[in-house]
Amino acid sequence: MQMTISGIPVEVTKKNIKNMHLAVLPPDGKVRVSAPENVSDESIAMFVRTKLGWVRKQRERFERQPRQSRREYVSGETLYVWGQQYFLQVEYSYRGNSLVLSGNKAILTVRKESTAKQREAFVQEWYRGLLKAEVEKYLPKWETATGFSASGWQSKYMKTKWGTCNTSTGKIWLNLQLAKKPVECLEYVILHELAHLRVKDHGPEFTAILDKYMPYWRERKRQLNESWLDYMPPGSDALADCF
Repeated sequence: MQMTISGIPVEVTKKNIKNMHLAVLPPDGKVRVSAPENVSDESIAMFVRTKLGWVRKQRERFERQPRQSRREYVSGETLYVWGQQYFLQVEYSYRGNSLVLSGNKAILTVRKESTAKQREAFVQEWYRGLLKAEVEKYLPKWETATGFSASGWQSKYMKTKWGTCNTSTGKIWLNLQLAKKPVECLEYVILHELAHLRVKDHGPEFTAILDKYMPYWRERKRQLNESWLDYMPPGSDALADCF
């Protein structure tokens, strides 16, 4: 459901929760409210109005946040791998595609006639391999620490969430873009999703779990959300802080 409050579009979702939750989502300041099923629209509007100062401040911050340009996968562009910046160097070969990090360079070897879309598809799969290797290290680490176990996990490119989980099946999904962020951010998202296997909402019980196992989680969250964002075409959904 969509509402407009003081000129600001607000996306409202009603579900089986106890309290209302307000979020302003990067990178374009989309406003989202989660509310209990029995709360009236008038109460939701009043709740948002009491937070308008904070909402506007967050939207202004996202407008100033740096964003990467649209990629063509040509020499001179930048790639981020685990929070580090690399300069793309494109080379040509018919012996197969590859991407190798050397110093501050990311050497991408492709066919000369390959399109930007084909190069992007290869790089995305390369990121998937990186993410898989790290998740296989850190998911067991946090499962052991917390005692919460996922039934499985998968990665995909998500525009609206860093991670998500199905509390019915115990399966976790991780955003492929996490391979571009510092590994500490990946650990935070893994812990966050494991905690949701125990607590569905983001209330005090959920926060207590994060505080217990990762007392510095707020810094990881800030680090994640203030890092460079992917290019998004005008009008498209953007990567959202779902936490």
